[in-house]
Amino acid sequence: MSDATPRRRLPRSIWALGFVSLLMDVSSEAIHSLLPVFMATVLGASMLTIGLLEGAAEATALMVKVFSGVLSDWWGRRKPLAVLGYGLGALSKPLFALAGGLGLIVTARLLDRVGKGIRGAPRDALVADLAPPDKRGAAFGLRQSLDTAGAFLGPLLAMGGMLLWANDFRAVFWAATVPALLCVALLVWGVREPERAPGAVRSNPIRRKNLKRLTGAYWWVVGIGAVFTLARFSEAFLVLRAQQGGLPLAATPLVLIALNLVFSAGAYPLGKLSDSMSHTRLLIAGLLALIAADGLLAWSNQGAVFWAGVALWGLHMALTQGLLATLVANAAPADLRGTAFGVFNLACGVSLLIASGLAGWLWDRLGASSTFLAGMGFAVLALLAIAWRSRITGRTT
Repeated sequence: MSDATPRRRLPRSIWALGFVSLLMDVSSEAIHSLLPVFMATVLGASMLTIGLLEGAAEATALMVKVFSGVLSDWWGRRKPLAVLGYGLGALSKPLFALAGGLGLIVTARLLDRVGKGIRGAPRDALVADLAPPDKRGAAFGLRQSLDTAGAFLGPLLAMGGMLLWANDFRAVFWAATVPALLCVALLVWGVREPERAPGAVRSNPIRRKNLKRLTGAYWWVVGIGAVFTLARFSEAFLVLRAQQGGLPLAATPLVLIALNLVFSAGAYPLGKLSDSMSHTRLLIAGLLALIAADGLLAWSNQGAVFWAGVALWGLHMALTQGLLATLVANAAPADLRGTAFGVFNLACGVSLLIASGLAGWLWDRLGASSTFLAGMGFAVLALLAIAWRSRITGRTT
């Protein structure tokens, strides 16, 4: 039976990849929604330490993507690397429950993110390989939407576990290992990689001749993605902002639940919209949402103002995350997609390390509001860069 129907619906393997992402995010976010509070209240970590760990962990994932992306292009296979990456993520989960100090937390966090890095670029390239070109925005939006559904179901699981087990962090961490194992099983048996042309010649993707095939339009996406990431530091700081405002420990996952509910609800319809609407206008709308979110979060850590800021943060991600992936896929040659996603994520990884470290430093030295005001500044910088390019090129697509 064909993997895609004659009506050109999205291939079933894209849906399967979306549910793979959902299950892993349920597992990861159940842990990560509690981890900043666990480190601060149980292990006594400072805000700077939490910021550097979050930045280093996410940057590690994004930097590893460049190598896995190159390898997937050179090898001509995406799925085996995705299986390896999701497998490492699943293996890291029990370490959080076993941790008695920061050392094992750092090990588990970095192992988890190495797994994310290994799977990320090959998985995104696989989505681009599977999707019809005129439905690429919808395909990335769908995968992002299902991924983000896991990102709010995970914190919901964490909150329920904290209530059920009387704020026992470790019991919740153990429960989070189950969806991670299910995720690997679904990937192995539920996703079919497209057949490669017989006798296709593969060359080193990072040879100068091949890298020259990545156009100026592609490098523009890399640059704007890096500035976006400077403006969007780790969501751990939203959780800490809520705790600072008096939200009970068991309820802190509500922050990521609310954020990801908005993100998940918007990602697929906005992804479909990007197939027929100006990409530049959608990027600008995303930046305006982020600027408004940072302003509200700088103003207040509780009440309607805080929760409106969280919702706008989720909206900005729904507007931009799948769209940036679509822009990378559209700008890169098919045989260099893994490399293109890897380089894009390397640039974003460096930006995220800088952004999260700076956010933690500002929080410790000048207070929480300064962290969000700095995010506003970087978002305004990205907005000016997009407006300048649109004026120079005379295009809004």
